[in-house]
Amino acid sequence: MVDPTKGSIEDGYARASRELKALLERATPDDLRRRSNGTRWTNEQLLFHMVFGYMVVRALVPLVHVVSRLPRPAGQAFAALLNAGTGPFDVVNYWGSRAASTVYDRRRMGRKLDRTLASLSRRLEREDEASLARSMAFPDRWDPFFAPSMTLAEVYRYPTLHFDFHAKQLSL
Repeated sequence: MVDPTKGSIEDGYARASRELKALLERATPDDLRRRSNGTRWTNEQLLFHMVFGYMVVRALVPLVHVVSRLPRPAGQAFAALLNAGTGPFDVVNYWGSRAASTVYDRRRMGRKLDRTLASLSRRLEREDEASLARSMAFPDRWDPFFAPSMTLAEVYRYPTLHFDFHAKQLSL
């Protein structure tokens, strides 16, 4: 697969921000309390989870910068260790999004996304082609959009793929 460009990543970020704001503007309180399609989350909890994907990438970017410099077997061992913890990760991911959506509710999650996107965009702007091509092993059991190995460019693109996937599960 061809790595995404900075421009295509930024376009995805801008579109996700617009779409989240539009969803939040038209959703009623009853819409947000309704269960989403195919998840155990309500629509509001799922919307926060969609925002959380971008928040996770803020932590992943520095990790890729470090782990991609380690010997490949060390990175593969790290990814295997994370894959072994998929069960606990899934529990934390589910309950964390439920709890955090009470703080980053419909009134706050749009601003949180915008702040997170601004931070990611500033970092992305400073990346050169060599850094965007750096790769590391990933815990591919954690998310359907994680591959066994991912470049930094793919990590920057990941949250928009995650956002788009979950947007189809909303029952708004």
